[in-house]
Amino acid sequence: MKRVKHIHLKSGLTVGALVSEMNACGVLGAGKIGKAAEIVKEMFSDRDYTVFLTLAGPLVPGGMKQIIRDLIEQEYVNAVVTTGANMVHDMVEALGHHHWIGTFLAEDKELKTQNIGRIGDIYIEQDAFKGLEKWMYKTLESIPETKRERISTTELLFEIGKRLPDPESILATAAKKGVPIISPGLVDSIAGFHMWMFGQDKKLRIDPLLDTHKLVDIVYEAKKAGIIILGGGWPKHFALFANTFREGVDRAIQITMDRPEPGGLSGATLKEAISWGKVKPEGKEVTVICDVTIAFPLIIASALEGLGKTH
Repeated sequence: MKRVKHIHLKSGLTVGALVSEMNACGVLGAGKIGKAAEIVKEMFSDRDYTVFLTLAGPLVPGGMKQIIRDLIEQEYVNAVVTTGANMVHDMVEALGHHHWIGTFLAEDKELKTQNIGRIGDIYIEQDAFKGLEKWMYKTLESIPETKRERISTTELLFEIGKRLPDPESILATAAKKGVPIISPGLVDSIAGFHMWMFGQDKKLRIDPLLDTHKLVDIVYEAKKAGIIILGGGWPKHFALFANTFREGVDRAIQITMDRPEPGGLSGATLKEAISWGKVKPEGKEVTVICDVTIAFPLIIASALEGLGKTH
């Protein structure tokens, strides 16, 4: 047996050194964050890995946009599977709108009179989505009708990314780097309803089976597969189940606040995923029970520090 090593803090401790102390401690949440950082560093250091990143929950509104964008820019992430909402919030920021610090104790009736929407303690003005609607109509019009006759969300988000005015956005960066943003659930977002309204008068047919085809192609081409799961939801399942076609991913980390007891996928541990062939039995995996906005920056900063890289 290995002895629990107590975490030692000292002046000038870097994030990487702190997470190394947590890893050496080896138990409870600290140990899991330390193990996750080691797995991510392994994935990032081996270019044979195709790294999937799945996004669920308010990650862009919650301040994670730049980290996600930089991982795409620096070619550490090769494919993103995401809810539509995260890409909506990336779009509105790219169009000059902002998210604001609010409070969980808000008077929501009052916020409604001020045309402010609340996500936890994050505020956003509803005018942002009105601006998005106008921009979305013009953008969809600019895509050739022949392409709109049958298009995947991956291709649609690529076309949107090419046209966004902010090169620092996730979608613009992904379009530039050729990293697919896959979101068959895009219709379940504000932008999705804008697209539906556009489609009442103009030609627009989104085919999610084309997204499945794209994702499985990436899986088949991967020499090694790694996955970073932020939150849960359908992005987690979509990316993991696609990897059953190669008998599972080789490396996996998951950060979630959901619990396994109700039997839902979002709280299911990655050990459970082994039984489905989503993670290889001989692979490495760890489930971190933590708020993504706490654990994700720590894990990524530590991994990059270990590689001699910084954001």
